[in-house]
Amino acid sequence: MKKIFFLASVILVGSCILQIGFVFSGPPAKTDKVIAYYFHGVFRCSTCHKLEEYSKEAIEANFKDELNSDKLEFITVNIEHRENKHFVSDYQLYTKSLILSLVKDGKEIKSKNLTKIWEYVGDKQKFIDYVRDEISVFLKEL
Repeated sequence: MKKIFFLASVILVGSCILQIGFVFSGPPAKTDKVIAYYFHGVFRCSTCHKLEEYSKEAIEANFKDELNSDKLEFITVNIEHRENKHFVSDYQLYTKSLILSLVKDGKEIKSKNLTKIWEYVGDKQKFIDYVRDEISVFLKEL
């Protein structure tokens, strides 16, 4: 009788664990998205701060729905941290940069360095329009 009770308990507990696992695991996360990376180093001048500020503003003002639905992410990355050094060669970085990355099925299929941010940093509206337009092109490919 003890063996039957023990076996029934194991089955019941195992069943509960499996059910809990399915409930908490949920559906797989969507892996198609655009990532806007702002890359910087430790030393940051006022222009470098402005590049990040304008980039963030352009994204948050124009893509609230995409940010909330995880179709778009904005990530700042210090490339001088050891774990981020690979980005320098991955994207051939030579200065502070805003890189767009199109990710499908969890893999990057396309990227673009928005080099004109340096040209437009003196004209906030032109900067924001440029970033908005470039991100819109990438989002259309999702």
